[in-house]
This record gives sequence, C-alpha cells and structure tokens, in this order.
Amino acid sequence: SLFFRQACSPFIHTARCYARAVKRKIKDIPSHLDDLPPTMLKKDYANVPIINSVDDVVRRLLSLEMASQKEKVKIKTQQLVEKVRRSPSDNGSHEVQVAMLTAKIRTLEEHLQRHPKDKNNRRRMLMAMDQRKKLLSYLRRVRYSTFENTCRLLGIQYSLPPAYNRRPTKRWLVKKAFCIKVFQEAQKLKAEKLKQKRVLQAKA
Repeated sequence: SLFFRQACSPFIHTARCYARAVKRKIKDIPSHLDDLPPTMLKKDYANVPIINSVDDVVRRLLSLEMASQKEKVKIKTQQLVEKVRRSPSDNGSHEVQVAMLTAKIRTLEEHLQRHPKDKNNRRRMLMAMDQRKKLLSYLRRVRYSTFENTCRLLGIQYSLPPAYNRRPTKRWLVKKAFCIKVFQEAQKLKAEKLKQKRVLQAKA
C-alpha cells in the first residue's frame, strides 16, 4: 500500500535515525578511593579477633569489595586523619578538621563530575571549601610549619587569596583627598605647638 511504502522510504528511515537519542559514553572518572585495596576489611570488622578464622566467602562479604561508597569514604577519611593527627586521641584539631573536609570535598567533586546539575551538593562542596580555606589560613598565620606539613601530606595546593582592589569612585577620591588634607593640617598644628613649648622651656 501507499502508506507502507512511505513508512519504509529511505528518507523517513534517515529522519528517524537522526531524531533518535544518542547514547553518550560515560567517561571513567578517576576516584580518590581507587588506592583502597578490595581485600581490606570494613572499618567495623577490622579489629574483630575472630576475623582471621572465618570463611573466605564471609571475609569477602566483609571486605571493601562488597562495601558501599559511604563505607569506603569513612575508611579514606580515617586514613587522611591518621596522616596529620597529633596524637592517637586527637579528634578535633585544625589539621584533623582539614583532613575530614578534604575527603568530603574530593567525594563531592567526583559526584559533581558525574552529575553536574546537582546544585545542592555543589553548594555543600563550596561551603566545605570555604571552611577548609579558613582553617588553612589560620594555620598559615599561627603555625606555618604545621600548615606546610598538612598541605604536603594531604596533597592540597594552597593558593593565596587575591588582593582586594577597590574601584576608585569620584566620591571616594574626594574623601581620601580631604582626609589627607586634614591629616596634614593636624600635623602642622602639632608641630607648631611643640615649637612653642620648646621656646617656653628655653626662656624658663
């Protein structure tokens, strides 16, 4: 029939192929969790005494091979904290807070590479980056050696904030010139008073 011929025409077939959605290949995004060995046990079962005597199947179920993303992030955070911790009981120093925020930021960066339209997690990442920048700025100002060691161990590349450049307006320029003039007049009056005082002391 005529309808069947039109439906099977090469022009319509080409148009249908052109309008078909193209499947994009998902790029392999490198993760900061790739260096974790799959045979490593989960955090809750690492220190269990009888873990060495269990079956291989059970051990595999309790390893990172079957672990979720959340459990892997916990172990990675613990590893970063151990690098910069001052003592075994240190859980709240500035270095430990920087390590925990670094693990959180890297996890959110990987998530946003796969889901770039996730605005909520982007906001969380920016807040964590701002908080980490404040902690690093404090360490750089108070204990510079600790700041350098923390950045080196955690692989953080710290960049200085740009200098604040205020756009000069006409009102600001007039105000600045007036302040300079007032300061100069005050210095002149101060010098005259000091001169008169010395003259009086010399006469006495």
